Amino acid sequence: MKQILFLLLFIPVLVFADPMYSPTWGFFLDLPEGYEFIDGDGRDRFSFHGPGGAMFDIVIYNGTFKAIADLVNDVNIRLDNSGDVDFFNYSDKNAAIIELLFGNFIGWGFCVELTASGSIQPMLLALAYGPADRDDLDLFHMSALDSISPSISERFYPGPIIDYSFPRGDLITTALTGGITALIRENDAEAAQVLVEREFNLLRLYADTPIWPQAWIRYYRFIYRDSWDRIANPVFALVRHLEGVSLNTDEAKRAFAQRALTYIQNFEYERNPDGSDFVNLVTAVTESRGDCDSHSMLWAIILANAGIRSAMMVSPHHSHAMGLAEIAGIGARFETHGTAWLVAETTDKIDIGLIDQDMSDPRYWLGVIFD
Repeated sequence: MKQILFLLLFIPVLVFADPMYSPTWGFFLDLPEGYEFIDGDGRDRFSFHGPGGAMFDIVIYNGTFKAIADLVNDVNIRLDNSGDVDFFNYSDKNAAIIELLFGNFIGWGFCVELTASGSIQPMLLALAYGPADRDDLDLFHMSALDSISPSISERFYPGPIIDYSFPRGDLITTALTGGITALIRENDAEAAQVLVEREFNLLRLYADTPIWPQAWIRYYRFIYRDSWDRIANPVFALVRHLEGVSLNTDEAKRAFAQRALTYIQNFEYERNPDGSDFVNLVTAVTESRGDCDSHSMLWAIILANAGIRSAMMVSPHHSHAMGLAEIAGIGARFETHGTAWLVAETTDKIDIGLIDQDMSDPRYWLGVIFD
């Protein structure tokens, strides 16, 4: 394999869709690509039109209702909705899932408490729906609702729909490669893989559209958000195992990044072209296996937990992914969004900063930024 050092890859900032943030209410939203804002005041009310006639509305109620059940009851009356309702707890917040069956529309709704200011309890209502004869829009509805983070606390936490559908279960002890023990939730690997496959099926719908690069970026950003808390304890244990010294110098940061890279390069390389071809990160970290995508994202999360800014680059053309880190020193770099990132090949056993020359054309790569 030809490798090239000092290869500086420049890529213009053309494709990147940022999640939306409400400075007033503190929630985040990362809708599937193709949703356009069509109505609302940009503060308390938002309406979006999505692919295939999908609709998505958000309304904030500040002190209007005393409890989530009151809000749900109001929604059902106003819409003459006949769907079922289930109440649950999402990240220590009262919440509800609403099946929407009203008029000529079907879909799903989600209600959740927002961060209270004083004695007033604000609540968020999100409705994802479409024409009743378009039951194929469920992927958009589920992903749109799952993209909601009611506060900064859920910014890197499984979304409300996957969290409701797959309760995480009890903590169990697991062994990692290197004689390390850590804690995971008993159902997290299954839930994480379901999320991966659902989002991959959604991604496939963008294959022949001009916004496929943005859809690819969101796909990885979505998995990163879902994975962070699920693997928080194993990653913390790995950082302690690999850290060695305080990471307060460029040399120490690079040395740590190399140790983390070597650790992951020893994982079993596994591919599944018939599915998403992405081994969820819970399985990847606990069973030391996965594809280039899961290797690269896991490496990026390990670095981020050590205080090193990280990202990844993906190439549908090459069917490959690599890690990126904001680390000083020599090596191949990929420039995107104002940063010249040091490249890390996470599958071949080569040092950080080396890259196969056959994969060095920046036209075939997308940068995925997580912060």
